[in-house]
Amino acid sequence: MKFKYPKIAGFIVVVALAYIIFSSPSVSAFVSSLNSTGYLGAFIAGMFYTFGFTSPISAGFFIDLNPSSILLAGVLGGIGSLIGDMLIFDFIRFSFMDEFKSLGKEKPIKWVGRLLEKLLGKKIVSYVVYLLAVAFIASPLPDEAGITLLAGFTKIKASAIAVIGIISNTIGIIILLSI
Repeated sequence: MKFKYPKIAGFIVVVALAYIIFSSPSVSAFVSSLNSTGYLGAFIAGMFYTFGFTSPISAGFFIDLNPSSILLAGVLGGIGSLIGDMLIFDFIRFSFMDEFKSLGKEKPIKWVGRLLEKLLGKKIVSYVVYLLAVAFIASPLPDEAGITLLAGFTKIKASAIAVIGIISNTIGIIILLSI
């Protein structure tokens, strides 16, 4: 028997495993030891803020980091995250589109889509998708979820992903730096 959505299932399993691994106290201690890298560390941590495997480490780094300028560290982290988001976008757009097209043809997915459009209207559903995507991107949760929503269920351009990603991630990072 062939599994119908191996990439999506594998992705979900890997994100769950990464969360379990990086929730370890010994990993948190290691992250705290990286605090001396300053603004370069903020840029590098920003790159890792976007990935499900490394977002918990990056979030811990930002929470523990005490930069002299939260805004500068946030912007540098946001620029770093832009690199990660664009890699995710390209990967999702080109590697998962076959499964998204197939998934969109499934009866339960079509039913839910029609129901939401009937209850809320097509335009509101579109706004909800964008709002959920931005919330995922801004938070320390894996950006893959937000980028997947945008790449898989909208016709968004890479330039729009870049703008959404840098603004959302910068705001999320600044919030973590302020904690």
